[in-house]
Amino acid sequence: MPEELQLRIHGDASLPTLIYLPGLHGDWTIIGGFRRALAGRARFVEFTYPRTLDWSLDDYAAAIESALEKNGITTGWLLGESYGSQIVWPLIARGKFPAQGMILAGGFVKHPLHGAIRLMEILIGTIPLAIVVWVLFSWTKIARYRYRRSPQALAAIDEFVSRRTELDRRAAQHRLHLIAENDPREAARKTTVPIFCLTGWLDPIVPWPLVRSWVKKNCPALRAYKIIGRADHNVLGTASKASAEQILEWVSK
Repeated sequence: MPEELQLRIHGDASLPTLIYLPGLHGDWTIIGGFRRALAGRARFVEFTYPRTLDWSLDDYAAAIESALEKNGITTGWLLGESYGSQIVWPLIARGKFPAQGMILAGGFVKHPLHGAIRLMEILIGTIPLAIVVWVLFSWTKIARYRYRRSPQALAAIDEFVSRRTELDRRAAQHRLHLIAENDPREAARKTTVPIFCLTGWLDPIVPWPLVRSWVKKNCPALRAYKIIGRADHNVLGTASKASAEQILEWVSK
């Protein structure tokens, strides 16, 4: 194992607890804006996954349960971002962590475009690392200009880029394989834990009309499905303040 599951806690234990499970990138490097929008109003627990090539989704869930227990976190709201939503389902099904609710941010039950996930799995495994580095370099130049007045954001960009290694790419490919193989629809139908969904209007990665249609028909525990305009798949990052306000409203109720 190249590294361990990592956990960080921000905020006082007296505040509502949000437990963030990141997306395919697997870490907390691009959640800073959302974290700052919650400051003083929620306890934010965030994870970075190990770059494992053999864990199952159940292994992820068991490791997260153990880490929460070791840190004295006995309940809270599960916030699953994209791939992280796939870990939420086994966490709920195992019944060992008494979640107060689940929030799927750009998340889903079974991915509605199974063939596209299989294709992405193949492509990520074949794209030369040099191309990945070039794309990251181009993105970094734009991001540095956009966040030039925010030292915290600039530091997060550096951390994000430094983590994108060959092993990181292979770990992302493995996570895509887990998505393609996973089918938690039966668990979603049966759960009694309140479900809330949040997505950006422009999301070609997880098409929200298909996800919303399915959960409205099949999930009695669904409480709300919110679409934020001018946001994309990374809704917590591209609409940090709006996402924080909406989630805090749900949590307060």
